[in-house]
Amino acid sequence: MLRYLIIPVTPFQQNCSLVWCDQTLDAAVIDPGGDLDRVLGEVQRLGLSLKQIWLTHAHIDHAGGAGELAERLQLPIIGPHTGDQFWIDGLAQQSQMFGFARAKPFTPTRWLQDGDTVTVGNSTLAVRHCPGHTPGHVVFYSSEAQRAFVGDVLFAGSIGRTDFPQGDHDTLIASITQRLWPMGNDTVFIPGHGPESTFGQERRSNPYVADS
Repeated sequence: MLRYLIIPVTPFQQNCSLVWCDQTLDAAVIDPGGDLDRVLGEVQRLGLSLKQIWLTHAHIDHAGGAGELAERLQLPIIGPHTGDQFWIDGLAQQSQMFGFARAKPFTPTRWLQDGDTVTVGNSTLAVRHCPGHTPGHVVFYSSEAQRAFVGDVLFAGSIGRTDFPQGDHDTLIASITQRLWPMGNDTVFIPGHGPESTFGQERRSNPYVADS
């Protein structure tokens, strides 16, 4: 079964997630934006074997530590979608703009497309391309655990910003309603910031995307 732990990192309190297979203890880290020693401390505490880095998108608070972590532990970087290449190219500029430590540049080992899968131990997650916040944003969905790691597409009571370069509000709304809602109302999502919620709760009460 897939397990996970949320570790808020960086001054932006971004929800970095450790995900692992409870049978093999193989693990992946989703969106290691920074505070790598704290993340690795949790890996050690839980007795996990960190195998991969998965990125939802390439904003600095999500991807800022990926290059350093990959180099430090010789890990593959998986994701996001190629639409975020320009954000990866601009990581140093993003670091400067938001006062982060200079991000180490990287090239993903594997780009992701809609309909791909990623695997950690005996657990496989589906990949959905969900553009709008960034053009290359992807989401990781575990049907067995009924959990979706959605980055900055959707939040409890809100949605991702679309005022960054190549962001688009209508595209984001379409991503949420066409790609997230079919995962089911009972699915719990882990957003890039703030508390977890369910898709059903957001369909009832989120002022941006509620059914009514």
